Order: sequence, then C-alpha cells, then structure tokens
Amino acid sequence: MNTHPMNPRSNRLLRALRALLAVAAMSIAVVAITPTSALAQTTLRISESEGSGARHIDLGLGKSLIVELPRDAKEVFVASPGVANAVVRGTRKVFVIATGVGQTSLFFMDGAGAQIAAIDINVQRDTSPIKAAIDAALPGTMIEVRQLNDGIMLMGTAASSEEAAQAVVIAAKFVGNKVESVANSITIRGRDQVMLKITVAEVQRQVLKQLGVDLTTGTSFVQLASTSSFPVNGDLASASADFGNGSTQATLKAFERTGVIRTLAEPTLTAISGESAKFLAGGEIPILSASTVNSSGFRDNTFTYKPVGVSLSFSPTVLNEGRISMHISTEVTDIDTQGSGALPSFKVRRAETTVEMPSGGTLAMAGMIQQSTRQAINGTPGLMNLPILGTLFRSRDYIRSETELMILVTPYIAKTVDRKDLSLPTDGFADATDPSAWLLGRVNRIYGVKGGTPRAGGSTGRYGFIID
Repeated sequence: MNTHPMNPRSNRLLRALRALLAVAAMSIAVVAITPTSALAQTTLRISESEGSGARHIDLGLGKSLIVELPRDAKEVFVASPGVANAVVRGTRKVFVIATGVGQTSLFFMDGAGAQIAAIDINVQRDTSPIKAAIDAALPGTMIEVRQLNDGIMLMGTAASSEEAAQAVVIAAKFVGNKVESVANSITIRGRDQVMLKITVAEVQRQVLKQLGVDLTTGTSFVQLASTSSFPVNGDLASASADFGNGSTQATLKAFERTGVIRTLAEPTLTAISGESAKFLAGGEIPILSASTVNSSGFRDNTFTYKPVGVSLSFSPTVLNEGRISMHISTEVTDIDTQGSGALPSFKVRRAETTVEMPSGGTLAMAGMIQQSTRQAINGTPGLMNLPILGTLFRSRDYIRSETELMILVTPYIAKTVDRKDLSLPTDGFADATDPSAWLLGRVNRIYGVKGGTPRAGGSTGRYGFIID
C-alpha cells in the first residue's frame, strides 16, 4: 500500500479540529455535572508554599468554586462526594461544586504522589434570600437567619408572636415546607398584655297563675267530687277558702306570682399575649355521683363538685398594633330554686367562641331573647263546659316566662400603672362604732360632713364609705 504524506497545512487543520472536538466534549461533560442552581463562581489560587497546609473555605449550597493549582495535578480526592463534587477541566484547573450541606475535604496530588494542596470545605445554605424575604414581608422585625445542620435557625426580635410565626412559615418555604427544620429562637419585644372585660346582663320575667275549685257533694250512697290538678306549676302554696254545709263542700284555691330576676356579672381578667388565663368567682356544690355499700354494711358515697358562679377563660394573641385575636369561654351558673326532686338543678348561661377585634372595641359575643307560655285547663267532662256553674268543675294553670340575655366582650391592651393611681373596694371602709350601730343601725362609719360652696368637680354633704 502506498501512502502519501499530508501537506503541513492539512496537518494543522486536523490538529485544530481535534482540539475543538476535545474542548466541546469537555464543556458538555461540565454542563451535565454542574447543577442548574449554581449561582456565582469564585476563583481560589493556590500558591506553591501552601502544599502542606489546608485552606478553609465556606461555600453556599449550589455554588461553585474554581481552584487554580501551581503545578500539574494527577489525582483529585474528595472525602464526601455527597457534599462537594470536583470536575477536572485541566491539569491545573478544577471546578468544585457544592451539592449538599455538610463538611468535606479535597486533596490534589501530582504524578509523584506528593500533595499539591488541601482544602476543607464547609457547605451551608445561602441564607441571604431567606432574610431578604422576611425583611420584605415583615419590615418591622430584626430577624437573623443562621445555618443549623440540615435546617436553619431564626434569631433576633419581633414585635409580636404573630410576626414570629409568619417568619417561620416564610423560612420553611426554603427548606421544602418543613416547619420542623426551622428552629425559632425569636424574642418577642415587650410582649403585650391583654385585659378582657366580659359583661353578662340578663333579665328574667315570670308570671304564674292558678285558679281552681275542689267540690265534693252527694249522699252516703252517691258522691260527686271535682279535685283541681295543676300539671304546669304543680300544687303551690296558694290561698284557699272552704265553703259548704252538710254533704256539700267546696274549696277555692287561687295563686298568682309575678317575679323579676336581674343578673349582672362583669369579670375582668388580664393575660400575656399567647398565654391562657382562667377566673372563677363563686363556689362549688357537692353532688352525689355514686353510692355503694361496703363490706361493713356502711354506705360509701362519692361526690363530684359542680362550680357555681361566674367563670371566665380566654387566650389572647396580639396580631399587630391594636388588633387582638381571642378564644373566649365564659359561663354563669346559678342554682335553680324552682327545680324539683332530690337532685339539685342549675341554670347555666355559657358561651365559647373565637373573635378578632381592636383594642377598646366591644362586641356582642352572644345574645338571646326567649319567650315561653304554658297553659292547662282541667275539669270534669261535661260539667266544666256549663255556662256559669262550669267554673266550679274546672281549674286553670298558667305560666309565662320571658328572658333577655346579652354577653359583651371588650379587650384592652393593658399597660402597667402606679400603685397610687389604683383604688380598691376596701379603700376608706371603717367599721361603725357601737353607739352608731345600736342607736342608728349603721354598719360603717361616716367620716364627716362637707359644707359651704363646693369647688368645681367637688360635692357637699356627708362623705366616707357609704352603703345605700
């Protein structure tokens, strides 16, 4: 086979083509390895004198680093490939790409096995985007973002717990929506205290009427009796009058009652934002819940205690300046004196809800208007329908009840005050002297009497602790 040597120009074109193909192939490999999240690239130049020591580098997750070596490298060793990846672009240039959070070491060796350089790399998340997002959403906060192993930690101060919670939600978006990967070390600046005033106002009106005749007539063989029965109210202690002579006896029973019950409760309670508080003014009544006979023949009773009075519990959260979110539960419990039976009965007004309102605003949390009427007429069939005499053979029982109830809630952002600016219900109270208690029936003492023309805003007359 005869061969013909190529001319020098053709050889140069062939070598240039081969070099271009090699560069293109290496660029494709680099693009395939480099993650798309790599942001900025920096260059680290290693001098010949740094071969024995190790350089410490902090690298953000997804960032890359160019390492330039002082002489040709034969081997590149990566301790943790899951943390950083090394891509060799040439004998003296290496791309280091951060692929995971953690620490790793890189070693560069020459052809003789001697160490050219060593680099300790600490890969962390780039927290600057997280801080920028928090500062944009919550401009009034001073929150710092720190790397914490695989998660992040929020430090600094916020105006309210609501702002701190929003910062945690924003930071969780950068770690795969994992709230548990965000450590909340935010301090609330001057945690607000919320004072809640509840007003429970109720008026109950009731009208009861009973009218009936007990009639007994007849002979020793035949007797006719009509006894009134009151199924609505029961037999009340009513006024009665007896009429009769011989075999006929009539008893007239009549009763009427009109009553009004007024209930006003105004509990006030203060709690720190984000905490809970409870309040009870009243007492507890023991109620028999179980009764057993022991081996000795004695009876063992078990009692449970029912709270009676005014109770209040709430959990406030200050959302921002002057706006409060509250979970409120209030209850007013009284003994029902009209209940019958061996066990006590109770009248309960209870409300539980979650509201959001400004400081100083009042909201009607609950309300009720109830009207009920019950009426029954009993009598002897046939005779009770007679035009006039039928009244002697029938009885009428009637009750009407009306209830109006309203529960108002008013929250305030509470501030501390000086002790001298507060007054107590016991301020100014003094027991009456024995002569004034015996002769005048007083239970407290009047200090004195003011006379003359009163000053602006003043008053004349007796002054002191007075009970009307």
